[in-house]
Amino acid sequence: MALPLQITALGSAPAALALPDLPWDVPLSQWPAETLAALPRGISRHVVRFVRLQDTVAAVKENTEELVRREYGLLRVLRRLEVPCVVPIAVVTGRSKPDGEALDPALVTQHLQFSLPYRALFSQSLRPDTATRLVDALAVLLVRLHLAGFYWGDVSLSNTLFRRDAGEFAAYLVDAETGELHNELSDGQRSNDVEVARINIAGELMDLEAAEYLDEGVDPIEVASSIVERYHSLWQELTGTDTFEQGERWRVQARIERLNELGFDVGELSISTDVGGSVVQIQPKVVDAGHHSRRLLRLTGIDAENNQARRLLNDLDGYIAATDRQNDQEEIVAHEWLARVFEPVVKAVPRELRRKLEPAEIFHEVLEHRWYRSQERQRDIPLLEAARWYVEDVLAQRPDEQALILQAGLMNTGQLAAVGMDGDEAPLLSGVDDPDDPESDRIDGWLSSHG
Repeated sequence: MALPLQITALGSAPAALALPDLPWDVPLSQWPAETLAALPRGISRHVVRFVRLQDTVAAVKENTEELVRREYGLLRVLRRLEVPCVVPIAVVTGRSKPDGEALDPALVTQHLQFSLPYRALFSQSLRPDTATRLVDALAVLLVRLHLAGFYWGDVSLSNTLFRRDAGEFAAYLVDAETGELHNELSDGQRSNDVEVARINIAGELMDLEAAEYLDEGVDPIEVASSIVERYHSLWQELTGTDTFEQGERWRVQARIERLNELGFDVGELSISTDVGGSVVQIQPKVVDAGHHSRRLLRLTGIDAENNQARRLLNDLDGYIAATDRQNDQEEIVAHEWLARVFEPVVKAVPRELRRKLEPAEIFHEVLEHRWYRSQERQRDIPLLEAARWYVEDVLAQRPDEQALILQAGLMNTGQLAAVGMDGDEAPLLSGVDDPDDPESDRIDGWLSSHG
């Protein structure tokens, strides 16, 4: 006798209300094309499909009930700890075919907008150092997980999603089924995660090399091994102890500023001295990453990745200095910068191109494009002029990274396989366009030369 379908969902996930409409009595591998959203998948040991739920896209993964419930719980905890990971939506159990044959339970998570699996990234035209930048992003994610007491157990590029972050990448955990949460990890647990990462990354990059998606100058073994040094260097910076003489107290602030520059906030300092009081030791307690993101969000309401936030804040600081507003309230000047600098650039992008990249990444790239154009022409290029050139020369040629819409016939079978898609998975992903935006006001004075 078939068991009743049971859906355990987060009350804060509106998309969960549409879950009963999905064909849960059919194996996930056989779900009809009209139900699916054509997004690139990473490599997975389980069947994974993307589906449309109201105005969002969700990933559905089949697994055993024990592992589905375990991963759902781990993702919920990681979200509360503010660790970068996908958002869990629901667990679906009691699935069965019409004839009563049991089907595997499923985990439903929210698709991370503007993110791509590593194989899809390498199907695009990217910088030769892309592999190194991905490994660096994964090292930062691994450190954050370890600081939170999370042992991953299966660290790899395949179990990670990547979003652009002002020329770099930000990494998000996707697959947590092998993970464990502890109050604190031992050195052995951390070292094992790093070694697993090194081995898995080497294999993944060698696969890309065999498929001729990796730049010829990239050594998969060397790049994979770099995660070890990158991880330990960052871990030491975040958790190590500094020793200095009593008269060198400035080094305390220097250490805090260094950590802030890396994007981490310090909750408290453990300070001790020797018997004579002449030698001081400090050890910071890092409470969270996202230092720049939180400051930008507080000042402007813009939610951005940490490197994006740092770039925008640098531009805001330049605006404050150039307009001689250092003595004004920072929040007021930030609002003015938002209205007179940031928003006009974003609004300069035509509606049909706004799904290409996140607004913060577009602003960063416009600043980069403006610098190169200014160097090329040996004059200061106004920002909105640079934005128009950027739209024509760069953005119009970029793939849509909000959803990476793939139309039937757009890619051949080999290309679909490269990004982890089946040939029969190419329906259009419906989206909601932004409402019409009013024309931006003309910017004068400093704005006309800066942007």
